[in-house]
Amino acid sequence: MSTPFAQDWDRLRAELSKAIVGHEDIIDGVLTSLFAGGHVLLEGVPGLGKTLLVRSLSQALSLDFSRIQFTPDLMPADVTGTTVVEEDENGRRFVFRPGPVFAQILLADEINRATPKTQSAMLEAMQEHAVTVGGETRPLGPPFLVMATQNPIEQEGTYPLPEAQLDRFFYKLLVGYSSREELCEILERTTAADHAEIHPVLDTDAILGYQRAARSVSIPDDVRTSMATLVLATHPGREFAPSRIDRYVRLGASPRAGQALSLASKVTALRAGRNVVTVDDLRGVVVPAMRHRLVLNFEAQADGVTSDDLLQDILDTVPLQGPADTTF
Repeated sequence: MSTPFAQDWDRLRAELSKAIVGHEDIIDGVLTSLFAGGHVLLEGVPGLGKTLLVRSLSQALSLDFSRIQFTPDLMPADVTGTTVVEEDENGRRFVFRPGPVFAQILLADEINRATPKTQSAMLEAMQEHAVTVGGETRPLGPPFLVMATQNPIEQEGTYPLPEAQLDRFFYKLLVGYSSREELCEILERTTAADHAEIHPVLDTDAILGYQRAARSVSIPDDVRTSMATLVLATHPGREFAPSRIDRYVRLGASPRAGQALSLASKVTALRAGRNVVTVDDLRGVVVPAMRHRLVLNFEAQADGVTSDDLLQDILDTVPLQGPADTTF
């Protein structure tokens, strides 16, 4: 029997599908991050609909939306806001002008084109859901979802995100090319006279309620042990690490990876109508939750080995304990 959460999930997918053709796995990943309370990094070449997806999501969720186009000359104050002096009949006074980060859904477009100083302005907002300007801390949201995009091809004039900031993204989703059938549908929709209208599905209270419901899902001890084993298996030289981890990985995943596995598994279980996480829930979230948390060495780059390849090695070789996908 379908639950209200699963029904609302399907309604959201249906509304987003009016604008986005295909990419069901990307949509599911974004929604998982939303209900888990995490941020998303979308990686793909230009023109694949990343920005359109974020705009469509804000329309379907009735949330405040803001966009920042990251460029090399962007300053931290352009993100967080600044304090200015205003003068009226009562004299001069300091007034805070909030920046675009004060939104519920923030699109950080081409985040790797900004300087490290500006990128660091996002760290506190993403981690603490607050911004400190002029010695005063101002809260953000809730909910507060950062969806950042980056182009993996054009690296001239870019500033790759440091590991500390990559680790603050809940999911990293790779946006690929569409199939021929999907491309034909895109051409039909985008060049026609009429455009589909996206209707709101959920509001702030509903989203926060589902976030609380997801956190209330329980995790059996053996599944939690499996989560810890998966994280440790990414550390070269540890007892759980496959041989290719020892060969190709310079730095393994942090405890935030385990937190992401836990919350993503809970959202997956809630969507399936269960209040207990299974090992199958865990398997399905490993790659998007951990692919950006492995630091590979030069040998991996020379051999064309990716984080996805190594995570699949872990899933194939490391035994995971826990109940199977059974309704409780």
